[in-house]
Amino acid sequence: MSQRPNVIVCLCDQLRAFEVGCYGNPVIRTPHLDRLAAEGVRFETAVTTFPVCMAARSVTLSGQYNRGCTGGIGNVCTPMPGGVIHFPQYPVAGRPHLKDPTLAEVLRGLGYHTSAIGKWHIHSWPQDLGFDDYVIPRMNHAHSAQLFSENGGPEFVAPGFSVDYEGDRVEQRIGQCAGSGEPFFLFYNISPPHCPMSDGPERYLTMYRPEDIPIRGNVDLTKPLPDQDHWFKIYRWDYRYYNHHLPYTEDLPPDFTLRRVIAEYYGMTTWVDDAVGRMLAALDRTGLARDTIVLFSSDHGDYLGSHGRVQKGDLHEESIRIPLMVRWPARLRPATVTTQVMGLVDVMPTLLGLLGQPAPAHVQGRDLTAVVCAQSPCLAGSEHAVVETGGGVGIRTPTHLYGLPFRPRTRELAGSPHYVWDVATDPFELQNLAHTGPLPAGMAELDRRLRDWDRATPWMAAT
Repeated sequence: MSQRPNVIVCLCDQLRAFEVGCYGNPVIRTPHLDRLAAEGVRFETAVTTFPVCMAARSVTLSGQYNRGCTGGIGNVCTPMPGGVIHFPQYPVAGRPHLKDPTLAEVLRGLGYHTSAIGKWHIHSWPQDLGFDDYVIPRMNHAHSAQLFSENGGPEFVAPGFSVDYEGDRVEQRIGQCAGSGEPFFLFYNISPPHCPMSDGPERYLTMYRPEDIPIRGNVDLTKPLPDQDHWFKIYRWDYRYYNHHLPYTEDLPPDFTLRRVIAEYYGMTTWVDDAVGRMLAALDRTGLARDTIVLFSSDHGDYLGSHGRVQKGDLHEESIRIPLMVRWPARLRPATVTTQVMGLVDVMPTLLGLLGQPAPAHVQGRDLTAVVCAQSPCLAGSEHAVVETGGGVGIRTPTHLYGLPFRPRTRELAGSPHYVWDVATDPFELQNLAHTGPLPAGMAELDRRLRDWDRATPWMAAT
């Protein structure tokens, strides 16, 4: 066994915290995530640092806010004629973003073997950001007939479903590392429950009955969503509908409703849970579980009809709240953190802190080792987390979410908030206190903190 613990960061895509059993969902079946939480440290309130895929993943690997590591880009994409959006299918050479050492590079410098398996969606290739080997799919989401590249080699079609193939490679990688004696870092990314939600094993698609799905209190089932049929087709088929318009994607089943969308999302989430279960079983089987730090989270959430919206991107709980748990049996005692909000930007410095390593000077996230190790309930004066969006920034405390928009066509913060949510008493964010008169006590302090953060957090220079 190596002297340093192994490290696994496992992210799934577009899973909000409300659809995990250990976060209180009474219907969803997530026994492996629930086990991970029960055996580790679970953050009751964790948030993405930017609720879009590429931005959130870049933040996680860099330990920097999105404005610092990508210049504020959400997802790199190219508008095409007819309003079609084209996403680059693979990364670009070099480092247009993430110019400072990443978590993988720091760990490789400490003697770790570094691997990436599964969804990537970062602008640079893994080898340019510190990974020794990798198996990544094309950016466009597909769970069957998905194309992959291994270590930059020629494309190949993975057999069966991509999630299962990636699970095979994770088991293989863990087995290889168990025999090598050197510590490893694995960045394991699971694409579901991100759409296409109809592209998966039948047992997951039919696992939940739409009529059994709990509906959040900010979803109005009596009103259709804006452009509902279009978005339902995206949820079902993703780019095979919105880019290629394949014939089978042009019609929805006659009984297709928002409840069914959410039921399929539940099924995809249980598929994620089973993949996590395979990873945990491989650690148990090889004897590596005790000395392996496993951090599980998601890049962002999904509206799923809340506030009449779909997908993600703005300052609402459904968009920003994510599950986050850390297990290290050799050192961490099981606990639930309720007084500290953790963001994805804090992942890199916290993992390095658990290893006894200081974060590099360029890292902007916070080392929450004292919280994870139950030495302190929160960082005094810094129990909040900052969330960036394309339209502004927000600050999430254990009880409130306060958001400031940018002034039109600028990066300057406006003079007053556009969102003030008291999530402790109004968890479904039905009353925006920014529009109801005098702000509650304490909001001036959140405004000050957010503006101080804005002044202290520079944007990456344009290249």
